[in-house]
Amino acid sequence: MTSLIRITAALGALLLAAGVHAQQVLRVSAIPDEAPTELQRKFKPLGSYLEQKTGMKVEFVPVTDYAASVEGLVNNKLDMVWFGGFTFVQAKVRSGGKVIPLVQREEDEKFKSVFITTDKAIAKLEDLKGKTFAFGSESSTSGHLMPRSYLLAAKVNPDVDMKRVAFSGAHDATVAAVAGGKVDAGALNISVWEKLVSQNKVDSSKLRVFYTTPGYFDYNWTVRSDMNPELRKKITDAFLALNMNDAQGREILELQRATRFIPTKAENYASIEKAAQQAGLLK
Repeated sequence: MTSLIRITAALGALLLAAGVHAQQVLRVSAIPDEAPTELQRKFKPLGSYLEQKTGMKVEFVPVTDYAASVEGLVNNKLDMVWFGGFTFVQAKVRSGGKVIPLVQREEDEKFKSVFITTDKAIAKLEDLKGKTFAFGSESSTSGHLMPRSYLLAAKVNPDVDMKRVAFSGAHDATVAAVAGGKVDAGALNISVWEKLVSQNKVDSSKLRVFYTTPGYFDYNWTVRSDMNPELRKKITDAFLALNMNDAQGREILELQRATRFIPTKAENYASIEKAAQQAGLLK
């Protein structure tokens, strides 16, 4: 009996150790709004930094689509996700309010979308009637929801007034679709557009922005509300400590296309939720 007790105790200790070890991995993901290789490249130095600050192994877990990022967090398969404003709202609704946005880039307080075209006859949103058009992902804030809401405000219903509407799946794919003549125009987030322009991946003699939206709240890093408060604080503090004055901070911020990270809260995304409801996109 004594031997059995010892074996049981040893097995219990091993299982406990395995459980503790499993908890030491922070599973992080991001909505796939760019090519997978680009997302991995952008995350690598941030992951190393978060390992230093939390003492945990940080693992980037790619997802196939926007919906998978929401389900992964809600179903405890992911611990932290880089959401757009709309996917955060979806996760909030899907979880019954049990997710918390921690930080956002300063740029995300007044984020914008751009409408692009190669067609010289298109100069304003109303000119898109009868044209072919590309959004990004259906769950994208800056690649679908907000562009759609501004189109509707301009009395252009994409599903009725346009010849054809396509979903490219990602911002860079939208640029490729418009540049390649697959569609007459498209919408994407301003950050990816500016990056592609700066990298000379856009022929600005042909492809141009003809409308830029007003600002709105967008991306953030979100966790579940059941995350250990101490870990949540470590992660938040790590993001807030990033600055351009040291080499590591500068590399991370530049890859994230951020000047700095600032705290955020769920209430900031109320207008996104309202826009999604009005557009009939919140299920």
